[in-house]
Amino acid sequence: MRNNKILYGLLAIGLCAAPFAGVYPVFILKLLCFGLFACAFNLLIGFSGLVSFGHAAFFGGAGYVCGYFIKAYGFSPEIGVIAGTLFAAFVGLCMAMVAIKREGIYFSMITLATSQLIFFYFLQSPWTGGEDGLQGIPRGNLFGFISLENDRVIYFFVLAVIAVAFWLLVRIVHSPFGQILRAIKESESRATSLGYDTQRFKLTAFVLSAALTGLAGALKVLVMGFETLTDVHWSMSGLVILMTLVGGLGTFIGPFVGAVIIIALENKLGDIGTVMATATGIDMFNVLGESVTTVTGLIFIVCVLLFRRGVMGEIIHRLPAKSN
Repeated sequence: MRNNKILYGLLAIGLCAAPFAGVYPVFILKLLCFGLFACAFNLLIGFSGLVSFGHAAFFGGAGYVCGYFIKAYGFSPEIGVIAGTLFAAFVGLCMAMVAIKREGIYFSMITLATSQLIFFYFLQSPWTGGEDGLQGIPRGNLFGFISLENDRVIYFFVLAVIAVAFWLLVRIVHSPFGQILRAIKESESRATSLGYDTQRFKLTAFVLSAALTGLAGALKVLVMGFETLTDVHWSMSGLVILMTLVGGLGTFIGPFVGAVIIIALENKLGDIGTVMATATGIDMFNVLGESVTTVTGLIFIVCVLLFRRGVMGEIIHRLPAKSN
């Protein structure tokens, strides 16, 4: 516990100091949004044992709703974020009511199929911009008077929201509700025999995960100023699973670290490949930089073979346990 507190403290200090250390704030904000996305997904897979292939619907759908509310209706950014989060929670409730009575691969396939229905809706709807996406979304003024056009202002706003969301996730997992979720993951039949309505607990966990995922998607749109079909495509659901497993399934900070690793690779790998190809004259490096999915797949294989608990899972496992 003490090690975790020290780790969280160092992370908080680093994040607060990042904008003043020459780091591009928008890139850090993108990492933070995907980190919250992975942590919200981890609430479902890591602590409840439910594998969803439909979380892209919440992430991208909330982004579209948030962006449209701000751009088309002129709502302030906090209203847009709330609208996107509520949309994700509603879609999560509808999806869970259909899928929650199934188990294993059947549950996963239902979430995937439902997510694809939502993807095709956004693809064909005129208000989403189709394949061009929703462009030119203004950041606006927070509460009507705090401009978010400054990168540092929006950085600390998003950082504060994500910090509260992460605190909420920790409180959920350590609450009696979270302990029941762990019991359901270990043995649902035993939890049922103790008198718990496991379907209701899993439904609640799914909706909470969907809402927090929607919050991440809405914040990302507010930061980036656009939304595309990439965020609502099924591959995004696969990407968040990769983030969670690489970082450490069932740990608090692991999915966040996994998201940082994967997103940083996606943003920097192409540049690295181009630089190495120019310096060495070997085209292989250029091809390697363009094949981001191949490289992330290789990293996933290495993590599975060498870090069975994920990166942070292995680190936490090797740290000496301290009770205070």
